Formats: sequence, structure tokens, C-alpha cells
Amino acid sequence: MRKWVFAFLLVILLSYGVSHYVTKDADDSKVEIDDASEPPQDGQMISVSKEQVYQGDLLLVNTDYALHPEGIRSDIVSLSKRQDLVKGYGLLDQSVQLSESVVKSFSKMVEGAKEDGVEHFLINSGYRDADKQDQLYRDMGHDYALPAYHSEHNLGVSLDIGSTEAKMDEAEEGKWLKKHSAEYGFILRYPKGKEEITGIQYEPWHFRYVGVAHSAIMQEQDLTLEQYLDKLKQTKAISITIDGQKYTVTYYPIVGDSATVNVPQGKRYDISGNNYDGVIVTVYE
Repeated sequence: MRKWVFAFLLVILLSYGVSHYVTKDADDSKVEIDDASEPPQDGQMISVSKEQVYQGDLLLVNTDYALHPEGIRSDIVSLSKRQDLVKGYGLLDQSVQLSESVVKSFSKMVEGAKEDGVEHFLINSGYRDADKQDQLYRDMGHDYALPAYHSEHNLGVSLDIGSTEAKMDEAEEGKWLKKHSAEYGFILRYPKGKEEITGIQYEPWHFRYVGVAHSAIMQEQDLTLEQYLDKLKQTKAISITIDGQKYTVTYYPIVGDSATVNVPQGKRYDISGNNYDGVIVTVYE
């Protein structure tokens, strides 16, 4: 009888753990995810236009989904001309460009790595305009590059990170980023073992900014951006609590020219499109 009760309780606990669990990283930061969350019910309904589908941090850009011009970040800067932003890392050459807000998040990440004794970072590549991407595609071919507007580098939120000490799959910088980049809103965009999903070979140097809530969920549940966006469509809403800060992420489809979404009153929220059929609202609770 006792064995039966124990087995029953074990099944309940394991079932609960599928959709709701708490983890701790090496720094004892608490991360709690609830896949069974409901979209926020309070707040106000606002209209979101079709154009919003093609703007934001969560745009899926690949061979199937081309970047729309409105999705390119408006705050692209040339880092060689902004030495105030280049602190704690080097640039491969003078042509590196990136979104200013992403650079600031990257700088915070570099500072965090330095506290752990990891400090030989290099930005090899960042934003590329359509002409530069098209030239790269012609020079390297489809096995090593993507056409213009089909590469994440056209967004302004992705960057190729290197180490001055070793190749990234061997360097301490690469190892540290795999473990900690999600804490700063970045994901390893093309991980090993996910090639059939992303359509891109393993790239230990290619990181992308998506925002802290999203990067944490993707890391904890081992999801690529493709898998994460699909999961949001299936579950509708996911809540995550990171060190006491709760975020609720909700997917809304957009059919036609616009849709209405629920946003809070008096609370911060972000809206990002997925670049094909809807928007994701992230509420800071």
C-alpha cells in the first residue's frame, strides 16, 4: 500500500514538473517557468497593425522568412566611431556595426564575464546592410552565407563573437557564453544538434539578442528561436520569474490588417512580431 501511494505521488510530481519547475544556476539565481500560464485578463485592449508583425526582438529571419525593411534596427552605430561603447572587448576591424542598445547589453555581459576571469572577447561581425550581405553570399555561396534579408546579420541584433585566445568552441569565452549569455538576453542562435531545425550548421560564435525573459526560457527548455515561437503559439502564454521579477509572454495571431491585444495599465510591456503571423506581448509584472 505504501509503495502504491509513493508511486502515485511520484507520478503527480513528475507531471507537475513538466509544466512548472524551478531551477538554480551556479550563481543561485532562481528561475521559475510556468508553461500553463494564462494570458493577463486585466488591462486594456489595444489595436496592433499588421506592420508590427515585422518589427521587434523576436523576428524569425531565415531562408523561409525574409526580413522586412521596417525590422532593421534604427539605432545602428559604427563601433569604431563610438569608443565610449567599446569597453572590455576588441573589434576585428573598423567596419563592425551593431544596434546601440544591443551593444550596451553586450558590454554588461562582458563585464559579467570579466568578474569570472574571462576577458578576451572580440566582435568579429555585426550588422550588415543588404549590399554587403549580397556580396558575401555571392563570394561564399549558399553553404556559408544567406541571401540579403534572409540573414540575421541584416537585423542589427546578431553578432559573431570571437576570442583572442582560441576558437570559440574551445575558448573560455565560448564556454562562458553558452552558460551565461541568457542572463543578459542573448542566445546561441545555431546550437549543435539543432541543425535540422535552424537549417544552419553549428556556429559557436553566433549570438543574438532576444531579451532576458525569452533567452531564459529558451535556455532552460533547450529551445531554438524556431521552437520557442512554435511553443508560444501552442501554449498561448508562458510566465517566467527571474530573481523575483515576473514576466508573462503571450502570443496573439494577426489575421487581416490588425488585431487587438491585451496590455497592462501602469506596467511595462514590450511587443514584438515573429515575422510571419503574429505578435508576442511581454508584460513585466
